[in-house]
Amino acid sequence: MANADSPVNPPTDSVASSPPAQPGWSPDSWRARVALHQPSYADAAAVEHATQTLRALPPLVTSWEVERLKRQLADAQAGRRFVLQGGDCAETLADCRPQIITNKLKILLQMSLVLVHGGKKPVVRIGRLAGQYAKPRSSPTETRDGVDLPQYLGDLVNKPEFDAAARAHDPAQMLAGYHHAALTLNFVRALTEGGFADLHHPEYWDLSFLGRSGMNDELRAEYQRTSHSLSEALRFMEAIGETTVDELTRVEFYTSHEGLNLHYESAQTRTVPRRPGFYDLTTHLPWIGERTRGLNGAHIEFFRGIRNPIGIKLGPSATGDEVVRLVETLNPGDERGKIVLIARLGAARVRDTLPPLIEAVRASGRTVLWLSDPMHGNTISTASGKKTRDFADIVRELETSFDVHEEQGSRLGGVHFELTGDDVTECIGGGLSEADLDTRYASLCDPRLNYGQALEMAFVLARRMAKSPRPATLPPP
Repeated sequence: MANADSPVNPPTDSVASSPPAQPGWSPDSWRARVALHQPSYADAAAVEHATQTLRALPPLVTSWEVERLKRQLADAQAGRRFVLQGGDCAETLADCRPQIITNKLKILLQMSLVLVHGGKKPVVRIGRLAGQYAKPRSSPTETRDGVDLPQYLGDLVNKPEFDAAARAHDPAQMLAGYHHAALTLNFVRALTEGGFADLHHPEYWDLSFLGRSGMNDELRAEYQRTSHSLSEALRFMEAIGETTVDELTRVEFYTSHEGLNLHYESAQTRTVPRRPGFYDLTTHLPWIGERTRGLNGAHIEFFRGIRNPIGIKLGPSATGDEVVRLVETLNPGDERGKIVLIARLGAARVRDTLPPLIEAVRASGRTVLWLSDPMHGNTISTASGKKTRDFADIVRELETSFDVHEEQGSRLGGVHFELTGDDVTECIGGGLSEADLDTRYASLCDPRLNYGQALEMAFVLARRMAKSPRPATLPPP
């Protein structure tokens, strides 16, 4: 990933021929709409200072990175790539540490190696990383021992400690979030460009606890066989001069987060040299959440004008007509690689709810990329009130999603997981019981797959991908 858009040294890849921003749109036109799940800042002058400072700072990502991702998403729409999107439910600023960032990158790389081996196609790696600092909550307040305080909305807005000063909505947190995102991106870029992510050397990615006694021996052995097999295959392909090996082994890493706080997103939205339109340069792939995708809301107004690819979370209340209208509003020119529909329906609902959505989009003639988020629709609470997810439910929604797409003549082009490279105990199943949850429950919001569960999920996914029909050719370099 490059560091900044530059009028002096433009990228060598082709300039997008897409239309500029839609008429009547500006980075601040969202302010005329109802904006849900926004911070309640008490000091307008402080908000103005923070946003003006953000506007003057360099972008976190570049327009040519965004356009390259869009082309790869277009390949995924055609079945020539597969998307792996994953990371924390909510990042914290305190997690901006080398080992934590490295572990996140390692598990996504290990999962992608398994998927490349099973699916026989390049994997687009997108982290919920370097910006996933804001979260919508079902209630604006939290009560403890009879005391009501504002809900923790993520480190981009306030702090998790339960006291009035920490829970106040502070615009300075946007600047802290920007700086920590920049530090995270800088470290990830250094790792990926320095050869850490080279598929020829997956042994670099082994997490320190891969060999712990608690790690399933069969799973560990299967990963090691896969790693060895892929390394041997790559050496063989290079020995015979196979031209597609570069596409299989090239590791690029993109970032994503929910574009929730529109003050933050709009402050980093700008035009760039030699390209039409506006780019939200806080991240490569921002997404619109299930709670903020109302057609007349501020989030849709903001997102309709940016050149980035856009994710849209779809819960069980989504209707086919609504989804089509969202796609038409956000991508009126039907640009390839632009729209990513992320279904989060729940294992019990996906069989009945997903087919009419697929059919409505197909009937509209619109091109989209379908992803499955098998996590959010399967959140449950234990008797003690602890939020968790059952590994079996996650697998069931994922496998059913594959089945439904194939039955509908559609294609599941990727997956979206909440996961961590750390050895946490937040989801049951995959070796953990409800009694284990309190051992290392670290998430401040939603439960995540731990390292072992995430790797096991990758093998489940790879075996399912191996059964699915796939195009005979890889995308061109």
